[in-house]
Amino acid sequence: MADKRTVVTVNDVGPRDGLQNQPRVLGPAERVRLVRALLEAGVRHVEVGAFVSPKAVPAMAGADEVLRGLADQGGATLTVLIPNFKGYELATEAGARSVCMVLYGSEGMAQANAHMSRVQAEEATIRILQQARADGVRVTATIAVAFECPFDGVVPPERVRDMATRFLDLGADDVCVADTIGAANPVQVRALTEQLAGDNGPERLACHFHDTRAMAMANVYAAVESGIRKFDASIGGLGGCPFAPGASGNVATEDVVMMLEQMGFATGIDLDALMRAAELARELTGTAPGGRASAWLRRHLEQAQPAGA
Repeated sequence: MADKRTVVTVNDVGPRDGLQNQPRVLGPAERVRLVRALLEAGVRHVEVGAFVSPKAVPAMAGADEVLRGLADQGGATLTVLIPNFKGYELATEAGARSVCMVLYGSEGMAQANAHMSRVQAEEATIRILQQARADGVRVTATIAVAFECPFDGVVPPERVRDMATRFLDLGADDVCVADTIGAANPVQVRALTEQLAGDNGPERLACHFHDTRAMAMANVYAAVESGIRKFDASIGGLGGCPFAPGASGNVATEDVVMMLEQMGFATGIDLDALMRAAELARELTGTAPGGRASAWLRRHLEQAQPAGA
């Protein structure tokens, strides 16, 4: 019987955002192993790496090898982050068919993260959108520090609304609103996402939350209530940005999936297999904290196993 529940897409960013700031750098083969564990759990959208300078972010070295190691996964959307047009060229040469480009809600974050101005980042994204349209490559435009910047303070919601509408109109497949340092609260999230959904419809909007102030799950719920149906999350709660002081881990994929499924949404993800992926993340990194519900989930899933299984 067909599942008639409303679908919510969960994009696991652990292999990129989750790993970029860990003490232990994983090699390409280990990152491929982690991605495959996520795919086996039913995660169909994964951010698998970044075509950035390995000197700046050593954990992302060998992104081309990761893509080659996943070349047989044609049914999944495997996205890579790119900082500029050169990154786009390298990514597409390596076989990428989905890329993420970062825009900035503040000047301070643009300079710290990309060594360019907000305007320059927007110009680079426009050029990439034009080329991607010709190449048939999918583009997500992520607005970093959409709520608050560690350097410039609170970001005006009107700026984020203008950016989102502009880049959707320019052809971005999705615009993702990112609480990069985990500073947002559910009231702010509900207000902004309702405005964005009212401006553009919710279908091409996504959200990305960090759990720095322990409000990431509440923020996911607030966005769901606004009609958002696409969320970034990170297996095992891995995360943190090397260029954003104070940014702790992303909201854990296992927590988000558990909540959405219990709320009656369909994610297509097997929680039991997802918990195995979380255990692998912890084994590989030694630091993955696990979701807030991990202990309960382990007990619940063990109790649900048939006798002798």
